[in-house]
Amino acid sequence: MMIEINAVLDEAGLLRSCTVTGHAIHTVCGAVSILMKTALRVLFKREGIQTRGGASKPGVFWMNVDYTAEGRDFLFAAGTFLMEGLLSISQDYPDCCVITIERRK
Repeated sequence: MMIEINAVLDEAGLLRSCTVTGHAIHTVCGAVSILMKTALRVLFKREGIQTRGGASKPGVFWMNVDYTAEGRDFLFAAGTFLMEGLLSISQDYPDCCVITIERRK
């Protein structure tokens, strides 16, 4: 079983979207789920940041993020935290989790 994570950062390195698909062992699945759900909840509550997302069906979790100048610094910090957490999981469990990070203009 494998979890695939696809993240998109803009040219400034700010999180614009993240999609997680698949399942893995409970440890990995739980860690990825908690990071994604917490990031979405924290970003949703912040001024200057607009989020959409959730679990659209079992084995799929997604979020899209838009921001204004007011939310930029907070999004940078929260997005960096999320990406580092997801990267750590993929490095610790390479047979269960793979991450792709794309930068777009």
